[in-house]
Amino acid sequence: MTDTNTASFDTSALGSTLVDGGCRFRLWAPRAERVELALVADNGSQVNHDMTKDEHSVWTIEVPDVQAGQRYGYRVHGPWDPDCGMRFNPAKLLLDPYARAITAGVDYHGPVMDHSPESNYEPDPTDDATSVPLAVVVEDSEPPMPIAYRHDISESVIYETHVKGYTRLHPLVPEHLRGTYAGLAYPAVIEHLKSIGVTAIELLPIQQFVSEPFIVGRGLSNYWGYNTLGFFAPHAAYCSVGSMGAQVREFKDMVTSFHKAGIEVFLDVVYNHTGEGGHEGPTLSFRGIDHESYYRLTNDHRNDYDVTGCGNSVDTSHPEVLAMVLDSLRYWVTEMGVDGFRYDLATTLIRDKSHGVDQNHPFKQALVKDPVLNKVKHIAEPWDLGPYGYQMGAWGPNWSEWNDRFRNYVRDFWRGAVYGVEELATRLSGSPDLYGQPTSSVNFITAHDGFTMRDLVTYDMKHNQDNGEDNHDGSDDNRSWNCGWEGETTDQSIVTLRHRQVRNLAATLLLATGVPMITAGDEMGRTQQGNNNAYCQDSPISWMDWDDAEAWSDVTDLVKTITALRREHPALRPSMYRHHDPIGEASDSRPRRADLAWFSGCGGEMVNNDWHDEGRRTLGMYTSDDDEAFLIWFHAGNHPTEIILPSAPWGESWQVVASTALPGEIPDEAVPAGLSVTLPSRCVVVMQTSHSV
Repeated sequence: MTDTNTASFDTSALGSTLVDGGCRFRLWAPRAERVELALVADNGSQVNHDMTKDEHSVWTIEVPDVQAGQRYGYRVHGPWDPDCGMRFNPAKLLLDPYARAITAGVDYHGPVMDHSPESNYEPDPTDDATSVPLAVVVEDSEPPMPIAYRHDISESVIYETHVKGYTRLHPLVPEHLRGTYAGLAYPAVIEHLKSIGVTAIELLPIQQFVSEPFIVGRGLSNYWGYNTLGFFAPHAAYCSVGSMGAQVREFKDMVTSFHKAGIEVFLDVVYNHTGEGGHEGPTLSFRGIDHESYYRLTNDHRNDYDVTGCGNSVDTSHPEVLAMVLDSLRYWVTEMGVDGFRYDLATTLIRDKSHGVDQNHPFKQALVKDPVLNKVKHIAEPWDLGPYGYQMGAWGPNWSEWNDRFRNYVRDFWRGAVYGVEELATRLSGSPDLYGQPTSSVNFITAHDGFTMRDLVTYDMKHNQDNGEDNHDGSDDNRSWNCGWEGETTDQSIVTLRHRQVRNLAATLLLATGVPMITAGDEMGRTQQGNNNAYCQDSPISWMDWDDAEAWSDVTDLVKTITALRREHPALRPSMYRHHDPIGEASDSRPRRADLAWFSGCGGEMVNNDWHDEGRRTLGMYTSDDDEAFLIWFHAGNHPTEIILPSAPWGESWQVVASTALPGEIPDEAVPAGLSVTLPSRCVVVMQTSHSV
């Protein structure tokens, strides 16, 4: 039941519902004067039925003999008055916002604009029925098998991937399943994810999306999927067997497969805008139902108020629109088995009626109060493009957030573009300058947007020529270092250095306090050939090339080692901040150690001069609990450095349990405390005390 603070009626009953002898259709259209349900036959012919409006502005009809697989849309009548945010045009066949399955994409050569070619504010009377996607009636089915154990966020290792691109070239996935939900759930894929310690797979948008007209005009497509058209429908093109509702069942089966393997499923969701773009773009659903209710408009009510950079912004200050978002989230949890969400441009979702940011927004309140949604994980991309849109660190204890400060600093540290190590300690300890708890920080070095980890060490500049924008698109702030040569090379010294740097980046990500997010393929050297904005590349540029896996097995093996350490040793994944608090019992001969300490390499803890040494490139992080302790060295210098290992109470001897160094560069045997060890250039070394501490 929808929270009464967000809507005056049960919005979850909207959409199409099979009932005895037929199907009930319900659409909320508050300012419409007439609504027709259009049932579309296989040959494209239509039968229209007038719907009845109730006191909540919900239009309803029950039609006998309608079965699962029936395609339909709505024709919504009302005034054409753009000055009042009304762009009703019954010539446009509109998609049901609550559709659970959607047939296909958009034919932009067809008459899909609600306005004339001459003016954005004059209606176009041409019927567009053959050019737009249709909703599909879906039969209810059992939800996926629940996961046996939903990991605490402190235990999570998130893996961001694309449904199609991950298996499109996978040699062990049957050809007919590659690039689909079924392909992603194939045993060989799940086996790899488990082997590298993944606890949650985060899928780039799988809610039904469309490509933008300007991308289609270049012969490309919206590959990433950040252009949603249906918030309740799994993307039909990722289904191996059809688009008439089979995508729902295949998605559920995929979730069950992941749950059986103990892997949670997160969705990257895009509720901040829709695929209709601005009012000059196509009218496919929401705009034609009620422009002013669904979207934020400027004061003249004619134009979209855009804080997303995508042409429109969904107006979650409207109770029924907010209810739709919450209904969608509940649907994906209860019916589709999803365990968490990452919210694209999340700040847009917490703007009020005046477009201001409200961290006490009803959206956030609902996620805390709702008995379904308060049991899953919520991750914010904590910004949008509007005023005061950058809300890093402001989301509170029920949220985790993408930490771009971590990304930027770690990239700079390993390419030698920092002064000292003070901020390194801050980022490694969970960014306490930003958050109230370390699990609020989703640490990442790469994501779908930008260079892959391999490309970070291969290119100084973006190479986006294939995107068709003369290399003007994509960020110029990559914080990358090509190790002395732009692009791929056969120079073995450069190749060796690049592998080492990728190992360093991966190790830093997985050893830092917080929630690590791995971008799919970084553990095996995936490259986009220098493209840092591959959103429109449904091609080998974006697809995972599994042939590279063997050459980059050194990185894969390191990831396996460190995620196993992280899983087995809670000292490496604290859920609360540590503040150099004493641990253990003190005695006259043995002082107490601390839960967190920082070491200079001279045998003792860092002192004030060490912290202010702008030339320092080495830092030791000591992290411990009642049962165990680790000392992790981060050395970004381009020459070896000698360190002295700390003595009691910190430890009596130290054993290397993981390292980014080459074999033979670090001692294999335990080293007594107080002795020196040489760290090779550019390395991470994880040492564990070899006795009970």
